[in-house]
Amino acid sequence: MQVAKWGNSLAVRLPTSVVRQLDLKEGDDITVNVANNRTFEIMKTPTRAELINRLRALRGTIPSDFRFDRSEANER
Repeated sequence: MQVAKWGNSLAVRLPTSVVRQLDLKEGDDITVNVANNRTFEIMKTPTRAELINRLRALRGTIPSDFRFDRSEANER
């Protein structure tokens, strides 16, 4: 990959193999994390619909008598 100037920013073109692996399309959001001085990771940011589906998959997995206690959660 080569870094190129794009307006006041720098840009990198993603190889086709990365685009296919992450199932990226124009307009998708991605997250880039620097793993160390010489490597980075690219992840596709989940869409709102994908996040809602993940939450729906949790339905029924929490016991019906569970009560969230804010004080207990914030104890140090």
